[in-house]
Amino acid sequence: MTDAVAMLDTALHGRLVNSGRLRDWASTHTGYRGVRRLKRALELADPAAESVMETRLRLLLVLAGLPHPRSQVSLRDDFGLFLARPDLYYHDARLAIEYDGATHRESLAADNRRQNRLIDAGYRLLRFTAGDVLDDPAAVVSMVGRALQARHAMR
Repeated sequence: MTDAVAMLDTALHGRLVNSGRLRDWASTHTGYRGVRRLKRALELADPAAESVMETRLRLLLVLAGLPHPRSQVSLRDDFGLFLARPDLYYHDARLAIEYDGATHRESLAADNRRQNRLIDAGYRLLRFTAGDVLDDPAAVVSMVGRALQARHAMR
C-alpha cells in the first residue's frame, strides 16, 4: 500500500491526475481488480506531500494508528511572521516533523535557524532520516506517539 500511495501522492502533487476523477472512476468500476486498493490509496493520499520519503514517513505514522498529520503547513509566530513549513504537522500538539533527505547536509545552517525559530515560538520539532524511517520504524512511531501524548497531557 505504501508504494501505491507514494506514487499517487507524486502524481497528485504534480497534477498529473485528479483525485476527484479517480474517485468517480473507482465508484463506477467496483468489480475491477485493484479498485478496492485504489480507494484505500485515495483515502491515504496527500497531494501536498513533496517526496516519496515524506509519504513513507506519514504512512508509517498513520498505519500505526497515530492521527493523520497535515502536510506542508505554514507556521507563524504570535506576530504572524512566517517561521517554517514542516513536512508534517500536528496542530493540536504543535508538533512539527521534518524528513531530512540527502540534501539536508547542504542546508544545515538554514535548517538550524528554522528549528531555532520554531522552538522559540513554542513548537516542538522532530527530525527523521531515511535510516530512521526504513531501519527503525518502531522507534519513529514511538517517539512521535510520545510527543503527541506529552503535548496532550500538558493541556
